[in-house]
Amino acid sequence: MNIKNLYEQDFYSWIQHHVALLKESRFDDIDVANLIEELEGMAKKDERELISRLIILIAHLLKWQYQPDMQGNSWSSSIIEQRAQILFLLEDVPSLKNKMPQSVLRAYPKAIEIAVRETRLSNFPQQCPYSDKQLLDEDFYPDNKQK
Repeated sequence: MNIKNLYEQDFYSWIQHHVALLKESRFDDIDVANLIEELEGMAKKDERELISRLIILIAHLLKWQYQPDMQGNSWSSSIIEQRAQILFLLEDVPSLKNKMPQSVLRAYPKAIEIAVRETRLSNFPQQCPYSDKQLLDEDFYPDNKQK
């Protein structure tokens, strides 16, 4: 079977084939274009996961801060879980730490959308009010900013 067809029809076999090629140092037989695409996709997947988890974390921190009378175990559990998963991800992929500021910028608008939808409030700050350090600090819970 043609290597390009294998990639399109049986991705698992394509991976196994390429692992064998690499182990045998048969670099001339490698499907370079698709291998590059897959490696780039793997890197993007980690960054997407970071952004996804930041969206949920920030949304819950906003709800925590702006609806203090609704604070409960569910929000607290979600905040704890997202922080733990982000820390695991940053431990596994340390270079993502450099992407935190950019990832927070990308996550914040979606976090606001979720917070607005779930709280019916619209007075959230235009920029994320939490620092990277606060977002990852297990002991940080924002104070109520409502008047």
